[in-house]
Amino acid sequence: MSRIKDCFTSLQAEGRKALIPYITAGDPTPEVTLPLMHDMVAAGANIIELGIPFSDPMADGPVIQLAMERALAHHVSLQQVLDMVRRFREDDDITPVVLMGYLNPVERMGYAVFAEAAAKAGVDGVLTVDLPPEEARDVLPVFKAHGLDSIFLLSPTTTKERARLICEQASGYIYYVSLKGVTGSSALNVTEVASRLEMLRTVTDLPIGVGFGIRDGASAAAVAAVADGVVVGSVLVNQIASHADQPELARKGIATIIGDMRSAMDR
Repeated sequence: MSRIKDCFTSLQAEGRKALIPYITAGDPTPEVTLPLMHDMVAAGANIIELGIPFSDPMADGPVIQLAMERALAHHVSLQQVLDMVRRFREDDDITPVVLMGYLNPVERMGYAVFAEAAAKAGVDGVLTVDLPPEEARDVLPVFKAHGLDSIFLLSPTTTKERARLICEQASGYIYYVSLKGVTGSSALNVTEVASRLEMLRTVTDLPIGVGFGIRDGASAAAVAAVADGVVVGSVLVNQIASHADQPELARKGIATIIGDMRSAMDR
């Protein structure tokens, strides 16, 4: 059983939902990422999504675009991201880590080389934003052979037929994008999310995490009431941007936000 499956199984047994924070690896500097990962777990995170810096993050809004730029200013590479996960595993062999990013860095490394290196580092899953299932048929068996879950995005405009196709290819969990638009969008409508998740559960038994538009304990708790997991990114990355020159303050701010969300979700 994978760490991701173990995580959701344990949480379900406890009647709790997964809190899944996202940060960009190397933002604001490479030295901050590892302690920040441990901070998030201590504050109540269950799974970590770690962004791979990329020069053209087309699905992301300004907040995460700027985070990518800050990381790339320090020349953070995919290999360095894998090294961060490897060092994280020296002290934490339980918390699942999902790499989230775009296809180009993985393709340049080579699918087999990447999958082997990621598995050895302790990565549990990969979410490649710009890899649709139709183009992933040569990739997924490679990931599966190395024990990596392949996580896909679904959106408010995904039809039931296409959702079924995507879910057949997916493993680990499904990431449902709650809003039309890029990361950092607002106007979350939990009633609409609940309706969409009801449909998605007719085509998959995988856990469903919901992201985009979750900013505080109240919105996290509302989404947790209808989803299996809550994915939060931009509000955390904003903390890093606000304290890029004072990473200790950024770490404290992120720990506070995650702690508030965890408490609200568990109430």
